[in-house]
Amino acid sequence: MSRFHLKMFDNLLPALLLFITLVAQQAQAQRTPTISYITQEQIKDIGGTVEFDCSVQYAKEYNVMFVKTDTDPVFLTIGSTLVIKDSRFSLRYDPNSSTYKLQIKDIQETDAGTYSCQVVISTVHKVSANVKLSVRRPPVIADNSTQSIVASEGTEVQMECYASGYPTPTVTWRRENNAILPTDSATYVGNILRIKSLKKEDRGTYYCVADNGVSKGDRRNINVEVEFAPVITVPRPRLGQALQYDMDLECHIEAYPPPAIVWTKDDIQLANNQHYTISHFATADEYTDSTLRVITIEKRQYGDYVCKATNRFGDAEARVNLFETIVPVCPPACGQAYYGGAEHIAASASSFALLGILLALLFAR
Repeated sequence: MSRFHLKMFDNLLPALLLFITLVAQQAQAQRTPTISYITQEQIKDIGGTVEFDCSVQYAKEYNVMFVKTDTDPVFLTIGSTLVIKDSRFSLRYDPNSSTYKLQIKDIQETDAGTYSCQVVISTVHKVSANVKLSVRRPPVIADNSTQSIVASEGTEVQMECYASGYPTPTVTWRRENNAILPTDSATYVGNILRIKSLKKEDRGTYYCVADNGVSKGDRRNINVEVEFAPVITVPRPRLGQALQYDMDLECHIEAYPPPAIVWTKDDIQLANNQHYTISHFATADEYTDSTLRVITIEKRQYGDYVCKATNRFGDAEARVNLFETIVPVCPPACGQAYYGGAEHIAASASSFALLGILLALLFAR
């Protein structure tokens, strides 16, 4: 080799060495571990099976790990070794694709979360890719939802219903027997049902239904009780009856809380005795039927009777007029042997019936 060529080689040598160094560095950089594939987000049912695939390149000299990264990270695998002692978990490695496969059987609600495939390169450097597992769960209505309401007429109230589950449940409101809601519709969707001005007609059972398409959903019955002043109706404001017979006077009271009920005549409160019998029958928390029986009516017992009902929200009253008739009114006069004179009436009716049959037979001959 000539001096010229030697001198030229000496001049190119540094550049050649620099080129070789750059190529080596680039080759080394290309061999830094990378995650080429991670399974996409998974949505599974309780009891199902899920598998997470993590494909890693240039990681032969490094440990690949699966970690459940919740509040407190849980290491599941290191390299090809399963760390967690749970028979539901298993790990396989496919050398052809450099893929680690983490499988979970019999999925439980607690398995939901984020799973991370990690390659630790140094104390300050790691490569990772994450996959989220969501577990379908049927709706469960929370304990902090409304259970019952007692409120005064005219006030504003709200019923709350919250439910957990996945997917997020939809909360729908209904009334018993599909009655119209205070929102003027048969159903209402939302966590809070508001009634701006409560009416006594709003009382009853409301249904909070949570549904997300998983299982049958969940339902809670919410009883709404409305406090209001008494309202009295009288089915028969005027009643006639003959002397010495009994008669029932009735009034129907609607009120909550249940009221105190009294009957009066000529501003004197009546009580159970030989002349009167008072009975109350509650058909529901808000309804009471009250009956005053006037026994063996005397002249002085004709006139106006007042049914009064009182609770802490107010009072009401209604009148029933009892007047005299010549013919006994049925009921309760007829067919009751223990009423005054009724035994005689029943016996007379039987006698007349028997006489009619005998006459018919006589004329038939």
